Amino acid sequence: MKIVCLGGGPSGVYLAISMKLQNPEHDIEVYERNRADDTFGWGVVFSDQTMENLKANDPVSADNMTGELIHWDDIDVHIRGEVIKSGGHGFIGIGRQRLLDILYDRAQELGVKFHFETEVELDDLTTRFADADLIVAADGLNSKVRNNNLEAFDCDIDMRPNKFVWLGTHQRFDDAFTFIFEKTEHGWIWVHAYQFDDKTSTFIVECGPETYDAWGFEHMNHEESAETCRKIFEKYLGGHDLMTKSAHIRGSAWINFPRVLCHTWVKDNIVLIGDAAHTAHFSIGSGTKLGFEDAISLAQHLNSGQDVKEALVSYQDERELEALKLQSAARNSMSWFEELDRYLDFDPTQFTYSLLTRSQRVSHENLRLRDRDWLEGVEKWFADRAYKAVGKDKPVGRTPPMFTPYKIRDMELANRVAVSPMSMYSAKDGLINDFHFVHYGARAMGGAGLLFTEMTDVSPDGRITTGCAGIYTDQQMQAWKRVVDFVHDNSQTKIAMQLAHAGRKGSTKVGWEGYDMPLDQDNWELIAPSPIAWDEVNQTPREMTREDMDRVRNDFVAAANRAEQAGFDMIEMHAGHGYLLSSFITPVSNQRSDEYGGSLENRLRFPLEVFNAMREAWPAHKPMSVRISSTDWVGDDGVTPEEAVLISRAFVEAGADIIDVSTGQTLPVHKVNPVFGRMFQTPMADQIRNQGHVSTMAVGNIFETDHVNSILAAGRADLVLIGRPHLMDPQWVIRAAAEQEYHGPAVEVPKQYLTAFTQLETNLKRAAEMALNA
Repeated sequence: MKIVCLGGGPSGVYLAISMKLQNPEHDIEVYERNRADDTFGWGVVFSDQTMENLKANDPVSADNMTGELIHWDDIDVHIRGEVIKSGGHGFIGIGRQRLLDILYDRAQELGVKFHFETEVELDDLTTRFADADLIVAADGLNSKVRNNNLEAFDCDIDMRPNKFVWLGTHQRFDDAFTFIFEKTEHGWIWVHAYQFDDKTSTFIVECGPETYDAWGFEHMNHEESAETCRKIFEKYLGGHDLMTKSAHIRGSAWINFPRVLCHTWVKDNIVLIGDAAHTAHFSIGSGTKLGFEDAISLAQHLNSGQDVKEALVSYQDERELEALKLQSAARNSMSWFEELDRYLDFDPTQFTYSLLTRSQRVSHENLRLRDRDWLEGVEKWFADRAYKAVGKDKPVGRTPPMFTPYKIRDMELANRVAVSPMSMYSAKDGLINDFHFVHYGARAMGGAGLLFTEMTDVSPDGRITTGCAGIYTDQQMQAWKRVVDFVHDNSQTKIAMQLAHAGRKGSTKVGWEGYDMPLDQDNWELIAPSPIAWDEVNQTPREMTREDMDRVRNDFVAAANRAEQAGFDMIEMHAGHGYLLSSFITPVSNQRSDEYGGSLENRLRFPLEVFNAMREAWPAHKPMSVRISSTDWVGDDGVTPEEAVLISRAFVEAGADIIDVSTGQTLPVHKVNPVFGRMFQTPMADQIRNQGHVSTMAVGNIFETDHVNSILAAGRADLVLIGRPHLMDPQWVIRAAAEQEYHGPAVEVPKQYLTAFTQLETNLKRAAEMALNA
């Protein structure tokens, strides 16, 4: 093949090397606009695993790199006069210029032709390079090829708000990757620093836009900017200066990071690679890793015997998935720094834990593998605070975060895991039966600190389906009391009832007969804030009158009174998922022109009326929660996470004790664009908790003990709700205790099951040991 590679960075040159290794007959030319010894970065960083991949692909260039690598295991975090050190992280640093020199030498040795100081114009693609079988756009972050045809490459470029400047120093941060957070007269500013050769370190300075403006960096030349940063971080630099290589940047040396994601990487005979196709924020140090792995993959597919077009499709299919995974982690990491103000009041121990787990790639147990002593110090710190908060001494032994107590008003939970509300659609005329008795009883004996009922409706016309549970009659209350009494008599689990009215989502079939589909017959009248049908096939609700509002409010109060008679420890008002109260809050379903529509204050008016009436009826010593949808997944056309902070604050000011943070379900799924994934709703719980200073419960695709411990230890939520995993495994919490060899008071194993618990713990321990030794 005749291949033209545009760009002489690591990804383009490593592709040339990889292609020549696959077939020396390939004719490959690399065009680079700069000189061979020009580089505008300092060092690059990647992991030990990336180095193993390079060794497997080309041992020669990998061996040449090995002697140049700076390796470190520790991360140091400097904040508020303290230094928190954790180990076992396994990073590698190398000078960008030295890396390129090694790659250039290897490529030329293999017969790759280089053209330095050569500017390529777009016309060259169809003239000068008309005879090329393949043109590889490896022209980086500001790819001329990509930017010339963003639509064809289906490219999304998101310019992020924080400012950063890439500096160097002869101060040797030779014992750790170092984060420095410094509070200045103009706000917080921080550093990502790491050594990359025997006398030089990369020193990236970052801050928010307000701090950048307040310091006046925009109006400084590059040397003045570097000198200002030197003065800010003088005590960390050991008398050394900060150096700049940013002469190629016009204006301020500081830049914004562009998050680039192309959904199409191939156009005709042009293929994107590395930063031209995708970027990963510098805070996870994976841009070079992605570029290397793109190059390896593309070379393998092009030499697989496939037609070139098929090979390019296979390349994108393989690499786009990996890029998306890494970009998801990079987005989480990038967002953490953009939202740093949320965490600056954390204790340095928790701040560091939050920093280390920010991308969600590093989990609680992964940190244990890296640095057991440090993590157990975090667990002790968390447990000491948790037990102190409830006025008790911490028990002897290790206590994972999930097994610490939590108190809400007079209700003390033995642990931080709750069984999420999940509709069973198995009641008749709102009356629960023996299925529910067994269902809830089994999960209470499974060890959760808190057990929620399914969405329980306050009136017959408030049901979603004919199978939904209710508490609008005394008979229904007595059936629930039987459940509550069993839970209290046979476990230390507390039980909460979620109360709701379905609104425009009512009068539908049970889920397994047709989710959100209207009944074939005997439909009841629906009410909503505005006459907007849930979907095209659903009936249009009647716009509520003041009389309707009074009735619904009174129904919620009556339900709260019955929940108290049944003995529930807590109640939750459901104001999420597009049900009646939620449909008042979100503008996607509330288009009223009176005092209950329009502004957020108006849209909250009726839900707050209902909540206030319930709070007055519910005993003062018992807690109340509110479930909200913290985003409608439609951007500014609906509720946003920022607005959710205000919604949560309004309910807390009215007397809510904790917010159950969910998302979406306020519009049919085909009308929204959610971002799914592990713990995908937790960032909203984090934002509401740490920006709004509100206690929160996290829910949504949380299914591992690691998830729970990470969320809690990082301060992202106060309780964690586990839903579907509890359907398949009622003893999910007991299993988590066995997995972590926990024997403290937070988990009460029914005495009838103690021998099974012992066996389970033994088997899980043996399986873990076998996995480690495999």
